Amino acid sequence: MKKLTILTLILLLSSVGGKSMAAEFADGPVIFGYGKHAPVQQDMKLEKGAILKVVFDVSQAGKDGALNRGFDSVARFLNMHVANGVPAKDIHLAIVVHGSASNEMLNAKAYQAKYGKENPNHELISKLMNNNVKLVLCGQSAAFNNITNQDMIEGVDMALSAMTAHAIFAAQGYSQNPF
Repeated sequence: MKKLTILTLILLLSSVGGKSMAAEFADGPVIFGYGKHAPVQQDMKLEKGAILKVVFDVSQAGKDGALNRGFDSVARFLNMHVANGVPAKDIHLAIVVHGSASNEMLNAKAYQAKYGKENPNHELISKLMNNNVKLVLCGQSAAFNNITNQDMIEGVDMALSAMTAHAIFAAQGYSQNPF
């Protein structure tokens, strides 16, 4: 009975006047259709004028050929920080792609030839690059997957390796996002 009482209390507290108090996630204000985020009460805040330089590591392909959550996380990072007052010009983001995610860097023609369908990540990757997100493909993973520079989405850069790309970004003052 005690468990039922706690569950009932939780259900009552999560609803006020029939309306859920659960956070409402929304996309934008920079990349629409991706990167949903919710408003939160913040105790730890960025200082005004902070410059964010963050590199993300994406090594796993999207499940079953779906949108890669790693790319969507970068859209979320950009959207939520701009929505919370950080100017987009002060946010410098990069994505280092390797492993099974490498094939998601294939342009429309190469992806279609390899998988017989459209690349589900192409639109988001283009939106990220249009918002100054740098995308770098690991050359070693590209070689393993028989990907040439001509096979890649226009604007994606090739590095000697993912390790090299991370070293370069670290030297440029980027922190690595652990997610």
